[in-house]
Amino acid sequence: MRGVIRGRAWRFGDGITTDHIIPGRYYHLRDDIRALARHAMEDADPDFARSARPGDLIVAGKNFGQGSSREYAPLVLLERGIGAVVAESFARIFFRNAINVGLPLVICDTEGIEAGDELEIDLEWGKARNLTRGFERDFNPLPPWLRAVLGEGGVVPYILKHGGLGFVRPTRGHEKGG
Repeated sequence: MRGVIRGRAWRFGDGITTDHIIPGRYYHLRDDIRALARHAMEDADPDFARSARPGDLIVAGKNFGQGSSREYAPLVLLERGIGAVVAESFARIFFRNAINVGLPLVICDTEGIEAGDELEIDLEWGKARNLTRGFERDFNPLPPWLRAVLGEGGVVPYILKHGGLGFVRPTRGHEKGG
């Protein structure tokens, strides 16, 4: 995956649920991601689905993606063209679902980032730069294996291309003959 993502910030607060990402009343559209994505984030920001541009970034507070394990929640964000989600923390299941489908997530202090700010996220070096306001935040850089999975569009495309998850090392006691 390319190491740097640049885009305009869409700002949200703490506790954004999967119901905010894609309201449950649209469950019947789950087999049509394009139709579903037309309703992305509409309860949190009614302008988002029609105004988000490819490459835009979602910036949020704590526990982004909490709630039900809607696997299509990160898919609708990808369909809207979101380049990454930057938040102070993520719900565990949302984090895993996002990685599975190839949506980059960054855990970072988001204080001071406002809607419309131009951001540059360097996944390799762990730098979030606010180009509008002139400050930079450090975060734990994504490891090479995770950037590789994201670069292929998620876990399944990575496995199909590479024949498995070759970067996974056995844990102690599970080595061959051990």
